[in-house]
Amino acid sequence: MSLKKKLYKKALSEGFSKVGICKPDSIPETEIRLKEFLGNDFHGQMSWMKDTFERRSNPVHLWSEVKSIIMFADLYTPKNDPMALQKSSENGMISVYAQNRDYHDIIKKRLKKVGGWLVEQQPSEQIKVFVDTAPLMEKPLAQAAGIGWQGKHTNLVSRDLGNWFFLGSILTTIELEPDSSELDSCGTCRACLDVCPTNAFPAPYKLDATKCISYLTIEHRGPVDINLRGSLGNHIYGCDDCLAVCPWNKFAKTSSEIRYSAREDLRSPNLGDLSSLSDDEFRKKFSGSPIKRIGRNRFVRNVLYAIGNSKSKKLAQYASKLTNDTDYAVSDAAKWALENINVDS
Repeated sequence: MSLKKKLYKKALSEGFSKVGICKPDSIPETEIRLKEFLGNDFHGQMSWMKDTFERRSNPVHLWSEVKSIIMFADLYTPKNDPMALQKSSENGMISVYAQNRDYHDIIKKRLKKVGGWLVEQQPSEQIKVFVDTAPLMEKPLAQAAGIGWQGKHTNLVSRDLGNWFFLGSILTTIELEPDSSELDSCGTCRACLDVCPTNAFPAPYKLDATKCISYLTIEHRGPVDINLRGSLGNHIYGCDDCLAVCPWNKFAKTSSEIRYSAREDLRSPNLGDLSSLSDDEFRKKFSGSPIKRIGRNRFVRNVLYAIGNSKSKKLAQYASKLTNDTDYAVSDAAKWALENINVDS
């Protein structure tokens, strides 16, 4: 059995759903696309994208010795329809990937096992392991490796996995035979574009992150543009709308990783309870969760926008308690929520 076949067998045995290989020079168009994205200021407050432009535009600039890039897909397909909660005015929507343990930790451990095995096969060679933390264009590389294609929502879509999967990568000095790039199979479908509450797609395959709910609720610091707050609905951390409506999901299997299954308290959390979290309570509740990264203030700000969008007089009492919060974005969101519910602060 060839090293490549052994590698794929090892990756699948460690729980990955799909594996593919590409060369570092397999995404030449990425530099132009990234430059356009940054030139339009679609990156918003994510200044690190501009700061790491050179390394991000070409894997060789990240590591000059790399010869092959191995891409891994890890399923996290939800068991229930994540959009069903939009009908609930008193509960918040948390992106499926963040309803339990931080995927970075889970995937990195698996990658290290595969990487360690690979080095054992070729002791004189080197590897570098990445999970969404390095200036690496993982989605274009995954398409070049045959994992899937970047859909019109710019996320990766697979014929046999749908679009609910994480990506991980191993860069190596080992020369491995590359796989064929995956072809775009979106056709005339516009479901992901049309469902977006904030119209974050100026055109198919182009994303204005400054209008994306995932960006606004996770990356954006301070108050959110008042013209966008109403479109956030009850999304309080991330957004899955464009993923959830993709017709290719009908071929997806449910994830077998129990650590990706939703925690009961995060499946449909009560907005009032979440708005009342102190900093210590927030840290304790979200220990081991990717949500912890944004901190209590940004999270409670999101919850207050959802309370305002709920129009619930019952929830107004929670907003009233935060109109004098020490964090300006929180107090501003509380006042906006009360105005939106038509309750005097």
